[in-house]
Amino acid sequence: MASNLSIPRRLPILLVADGILLPGSSMRIPVNSQRNMNLVKSRILRHNTLSSTVIGVVPRESTNETDDFTAIHHIGTAAVVVQVTGTNWPRPAYTLLVTGLCRFKLEKLLQETPYPVAQVVQLDKLPGQGTDFGDDHPVMMNFREQAGNLVDLLDIAVPVVAKLKKLLESLPTARLLDIFASIVKASYSEKLQVLDAIDLEERIKRTLPLLARQIEGLKLLQRTRANSGPHTLRDRQNTLALKNVLKKVNIADMEEENELDEITDLEHKIRKADMPPHAHKACHKELKRLKKTPTAMPEYGLIRNYLELMVELPWSKQSTDTLDIKQARRDLDVDHYGLDKLKRRVVEYLAVRQLKNSLKGPILCFVGPPGVGKTSVGRSIAHTLGRTFHRISLGGCCDQSDIRGHRRTYIGSMPGRIIHGLKLVGTNNPVFLLDEIDKLGKSMQGDPAAALLEVLDPEQNNAFTDHYLNVPFDLSQVLFIATANSTGDIPPALKDRMELINVPGYTQEEKLHIATRHLIPKQLKEHGLTAEQIQFPENSVKIIIAKYTREAGVRTLERKIGAVCRAVAVHVAETQTRSKTIMVTANKTTDEEDDGGHDVDHQGTELLDKASLVATADAAITHPPDMPIVIDKHAVKDILGIPVYESEMSERLLQPGVAVGLAWTALGGEIMYVEATKMDGDGTLTLTGQLGDVMKESATLALNWVRTHAKEYGILAKEGVDLMENTDVHIHFPAGAVGKDGPSAGITIVTVLTSLFSDRHVCQDTAMTGEITLRGLVLPVGGIKAKVLAAHRAGIKRIILPKRNEKDLEEVPQSIKNDLKFIPVSRLEEVLQAAFDDGFSSMIPQAEPTVIPSKL
Repeated sequence: MASNLSIPRRLPILLVADGILLPGSSMRIPVNSQRNMNLVKSRILRHNTLSSTVIGVVPRESTNETDDFTAIHHIGTAAVVVQVTGTNWPRPAYTLLVTGLCRFKLEKLLQETPYPVAQVVQLDKLPGQGTDFGDDHPVMMNFREQAGNLVDLLDIAVPVVAKLKKLLESLPTARLLDIFASIVKASYSEKLQVLDAIDLEERIKRTLPLLARQIEGLKLLQRTRANSGPHTLRDRQNTLALKNVLKKVNIADMEEENELDEITDLEHKIRKADMPPHAHKACHKELKRLKKTPTAMPEYGLIRNYLELMVELPWSKQSTDTLDIKQARRDLDVDHYGLDKLKRRVVEYLAVRQLKNSLKGPILCFVGPPGVGKTSVGRSIAHTLGRTFHRISLGGCCDQSDIRGHRRTYIGSMPGRIIHGLKLVGTNNPVFLLDEIDKLGKSMQGDPAAALLEVLDPEQNNAFTDHYLNVPFDLSQVLFIATANSTGDIPPALKDRMELINVPGYTQEEKLHIATRHLIPKQLKEHGLTAEQIQFPENSVKIIIAKYTREAGVRTLERKIGAVCRAVAVHVAETQTRSKTIMVTANKTTDEEDDGGHDVDHQGTELLDKASLVATADAAITHPPDMPIVIDKHAVKDILGIPVYESEMSERLLQPGVAVGLAWTALGGEIMYVEATKMDGDGTLTLTGQLGDVMKESATLALNWVRTHAKEYGILAKEGVDLMENTDVHIHFPAGAVGKDGPSAGITIVTVLTSLFSDRHVCQDTAMTGEITLRGLVLPVGGIKAKVLAAHRAGIKRIILPKRNEKDLEEVPQSIKNDLKFIPVSRLEEVLQAAFDDGFSSMIPQAEPTVIPSKL
C-alpha cells in the first residue's frame, strides 16, 4: 500500500521569499504577502486538523524580487502545516510551522487570486516508499560517514543534536540528504540547487561539499576555543564565534539581520519619542524582553505592538493655540446663530487661555435636545483654537475596557478609546468630543461611566493610566467636551466633574435665520442646485417651520428643505434633458445640410432654421424658461403634502375637563393636553397615558385638594356630600405611547378637575406648568425656557407659571416675550382665577395675613 501514497494533484501555493524548504525538514514561514494571508485564512485556519492540510511551498527566483506568479521557482516542496501562531491586532500577522514531504513540479497555474492554486506532478517518493540507492552503496556510505562526523562535533547535550543523532541511526541515508542539507549553513542559491537535484546521485554531489565546509568551520571553532584558555564560553558566545567563522565563507543569516534591524529601529524611535522617565523605563524593560524572545513566539508580536504604540503616542507633541478673542467671537457667530450663553462661555475659556497658558482643560458638557448644534460647536471650538478634533461616540458603550483598554495578558488586547484617539490625532492637547455621554450603558464587563471619572477630573487626569499601557499619561492639556440630551441619565459622580451648559431649542425667528444662512445653501450644494434655479421666500420658510416641523432643533427642518430641493432637482434635470434634445436635433440638421447642400424637408414638415434652433437650445440650457423656481406656499403644499401640525387649541378646549400643560423632555419642550371625565361609580380614580410615579402622585394630590376645597368654590351640589361619592374620575394624558413623568403637571390637573366638576371651559389660549402641595402652594419647576418655546410654537398666548420661576424668563428671547403674556402665581387660588375666562374666585373671603411688627 505504501507505493500508492501520493500528494494531491491540485495544491494551494505558498510563496516563500527568503528560505528553502527541503523534504523531511521543518521551517517557520512568516506570512507577509496578501496572497499568502488569503491562503492561511481560507485553507488553513478553516481546517479543524492542521495535519490534513497539504500545501505547496515554492521559493522565489533569486534574481526576481516581485511577488508575481511568473517569478516563482518551477520546483517546490509539498508540506504539511504543523502549527499556526500569530495575532490579529493591530493587524493580522501569522507564522506557519511546516514539514516538507516531497518535491513536485509546477505544471499549470489554475488560479492566481485570492491565492494561487496549481496543478503539480510529484517528483520524489514519499517517506516509506523506498529509494533508488541502497544504504550499502559507496556514495551513500560516504555521505553517512560525513554526517556522523558532523554530529560528533556538536554538543550531544543539546536536545536538537540528540534527536539528530537518533535520526542518523534510524532513517535511511536517502532521507537524511535533505535533512542535513537544511541544517547546515548555506546560501540561498546553494540550497536552491539541492532542491533542484531530482536525481539522487546529483543531490549527493550538491550536499557533500556543504557538509565538508560545515565540518571545517566547526573544527576551526574548536581550535579557537582551545587557544582562548581553560574558561568555558556561553552558548551565545559560541553562536557569535561560529557566525564570525562562517562569514569567512560568505554565509549570511538574513533573518537574524532583519530582526536586528527591527530592534535597532525601535531603539532609535524610543530615543526620539521624548517620553517621561517612567514611560522610558517601561519601554526599555519591554525592549529587553523583545531581544530575548524568539520571533516565532506569539509574545514577540505582542511586545512589538506595545512598543510601536508607545513610540507613536504624543508624549510631548503639542499644537500651538491660535488665541484671538475677536476672531474667535466672529467665527462662532458665523458658524452658529443664537446659542448666546454657550458661545459666551467658550469665549471666556479662550480669554483665560490667552491670559494664562497653564490653565487646565475644563470639562464642558453641552446639554440640550437633538439637532441644536452641540457637536458642531465642539468642532468650531477646535477650529478656533487651532487644535485637532476627535469625536468619541459613547452611545451604547457598556464595557469599561472601551475607556481604559484591556490588560495585555488577554488575547486581542488593545488600548482604550482615549489612548487610541491620542495616537490618531498626534498631539497631546486636542479637543475630544465625548458624544452622547448620557447614553452610556452598564453590563457585566464593568461600568464605563465609572471609568470616565478619572478621565474627566482635571485634578486626576494628569496621570491617567490605561490598562494596556500600564503607565500614566498626562491628559490635563486635553480639552474635553461632552454632549448629552438629559442630565437625569448621567451618574451624579460623573455629573459633578463637568460644567453643565444648557443648550435650549431655537425660536421660530432663530430657525428662520438658520435656514436662510446655513441650511438652504447647504442643501442647494448637496443637490447640485444654484440660486438661479430655486428661491426660498421668507414666508415659505416660515410655513415649513410652523406647519411641518415642531422640534427644538433643526434636523427635521433640514430634511424638509432637502425634500423641496429634490423635487426641484427632478424638474431641472428634465428641463436640461429637453434642452439637450434640442441641441442634438440642431446638430443633426446641420449635418444634413452639409451632406445634401440644402435643407432637408422631413416628411413634408416646415423647414427648420439652423441658426434659430441652435440659439434656442443655448438659451434653454443657460436660461431655462421657467427658472428660477420660486417655492411659494402652494409649491410647499404640493411637495410636502398636507401640513403635519395645525392649531387644535380651540377644538380641544371647547368642552369642560380639558387643559393644556407644558412638559420638558430630552427632545425639548412640548405641550401636553390633560383630559378628565366623570361617571357613576364608587369613587375610583383612573389614570391612563404611561405615567411615572411622580405624575401619579401629582394627580392624587390634585384630586384631594379639589375635594377639600369643593365647598369653597361652590362645586358641591349638596352641602356635606363628598365630591367623589358615587362618582369615578378618569384622567387621561394623550399620546399614551410616550412616557411622561415629572413634577410639572400639578396645577394643570387641578385646573382640569375644577373645570370638570364646575362644568366651565378653560381659556383657549392658556397653558400652564407648576407643581403643587397639599396646602395649595405652587412650587417652581425646571426647563422654563424650553417649555416657553414649545408654547410659542403651538400658538399659545398666555402662560401660567410659578412666581419663583420668574427669574428663568431672563433666558427667553425678548421677541418671544413680546408675543406671550406670563402670569406668575404662588397659590392655586391664583391659578384658578387666571385659567378661566371670568375668573374663579373663592366664595369664602380670604383673611389678610396678620403682620406682627418687629420689636427690635
